[in-house]
Amino acid sequence: MSGNGIPESLRAALNTVARAGRLLVASDYDGCLAPIVSRPEDAVPNPDSIVAIESAAALPDTMAAVVSGRELAVLAALSGLRAPVTLVGSHGSEFDTGFATAVGAAERALLAEIIDELRSIAADFPGSTVETKPASTALHVRNTAPADAAAALDRARTGPAARDGVHVTEGKAVIELAVIETSKGHALDVLRARTHADAVVYIGDDVTDEKAFAHLDPDRGDLGIKVGDGDTGARFRITDPDAVADVLGFLVDQRREFTTRRRDSAG
Repeated sequence: MSGNGIPESLRAALNTVARAGRLLVASDYDGCLAPIVSRPEDAVPNPDSIVAIESAAALPDTMAAVVSGRELAVLAALSGLRAPVTLVGSHGSEFDTGFATAVGAAERALLAEIIDELRSIAADFPGSTVETKPASTALHVRNTAPADAAAALDRARTGPAARDGVHVTEGKAVIELAVIETSKGHALDVLRARTHADAVVYIGDDVTDEKAFAHLDPDRGDLGIKVGDGDTGARFRITDPDAVADVLGFLVDQRREFTTRRRDSAG
């Protein structure tokens, strides 16, 4: 891929990071690999992005991961991705080895209570829905009238979100309440340690991805890319999931060229 549609400054940064000794390429799912849609269960990934991230994982000294707010099992089913691509669900807390923090009886009881409270709120605002996960629950208001959406989110913030032991994450038209602490930044730290990555590329579009951007280290060659509008700590910004596919494809091409040259010179 030529990368002609990618801003020159980002293209240069991708060329540089593609030459890392060991590289981790990671991305959010919704809004990045797949477009944002009205029904979350209909979020089909861009096939070019899937090909690119699978190709990245197949390259020497290159690891690929998807870090999502979705439940791990749902993320796997929607994306169709399998090893060697690493999937991390529940905003960075749900790994293939289980949750980073144990979910005990007290946490499960609290989760059941806040699920009931969110369902009660959703019943009062047509179009709002409640999603349940193993360690969290989310109120979605994307399909709710603007005034109702604001009122529903406010009731969630002042009600179940204010309870002791509840960890709150807000995103685009959604508020998620977890009974364990979650962080995409922590997930990146775990992935970096697990893969011994020298540099990390992370692509994200939502407020929750800012925790991941905050854990990147430019001095180590890390690269953060924000998708869409909004304040961000990422160094670069691109427009939409189609641009994500372009960036991933270009990065894979540059990485493949570098690893091939490195292999040939070593031989």
